[in-house]
Amino acid sequence: MALGSHGCTVYVTGRSENEGDAEVPGTIHATAREVTEAGGQGIAVRCDSSDDDQIRALIERVIAEQGRIDILVNNAAWQGSALTAHSGQFWEKALEVADMITVGARSGFVTAWYAAPHMVRQDKGLILFTSSPGSMHYCMGPSYGAHKAAVDKMAFDMGTDFADAGANVACTSVWMGALTTERMAGMLEARPELRRQLEGTLESAGYTGHLAWAMFNDPAMVARFNGKTVIGAEVGRDYGITDIGGKYPVRPRWHRSVAAAVCLLQSENVSRRTRGRDAPRA
Repeated sequence: MALGSHGCTVYVTGRSENEGDAEVPGTIHATAREVTEAGGQGIAVRCDSSDDDQIRALIERVIAEQGRIDILVNNAAWQGSALTAHSGQFWEKALEVADMITVGARSGFVTAWYAAPHMVRQDKGLILFTSSPGSMHYCMGPSYGAHKAAVDKMAFDMGTDFADAGANVACTSVWMGALTTERMAGMLEARPELRRQLEGTLESAGYTGHLAWAMFNDPAMVARFNGKTVIGAEVGRDYGITDIGGKYPVRPRWHRSVAAAVCLLQSENVSRRTRGRDAPRA
């Protein structure tokens, strides 16, 4: 929807065509309408991101209809209550949580693989992975952590390949904060302690879309972002992009309690399990 407010044509993909298809409310058609209402053109396309052929068909359709792909936001990821419904260790959760590595890490690679040649030929493009502090800190278990760590590393390696090719294409990974999504709303309703931790700190679900538009239109896009993992809240401050209530989102690395809450840590020993490497810089 955010990109729609900048007049973009946005292909909204997913599997939820009808209410009730997923655990949370919303459909690709409803989201596409919101993009159009915001000032752009929303186009809903049913696409199962675990299916390489459907991803290929999606990219081919975009090129056939638009002639180019300017911004690819790799945000598709398996989501299920099994990831957060149980407080046990990873082997005590349903094996389906491993699907986040397939629809998340692998699907992001496949989509970029199909889109990259078009971006290189058109001599401009931005591939953006959505990530989180869970790439470096314990967060809902190893499947989630592996997904986020993988996309951060892919941004670096894909960026290296774009640089080696002399392409005017940037690949970056953006750490988002706790988002105002339907799934988060349900979590806050069920967990009052989480609501207290996150009160006044939530980042709108569309904030990263505004960042993507600013990054794409930055003459220094490649130099500033290619191959890098950045914190969305810090990029937003650099561009002067505010969010809910005209405020800037909280920087995850500066607010340990928020970073922990974003990751929905289920261990009492939070300080030990959230210790990790240094966070990226914008």
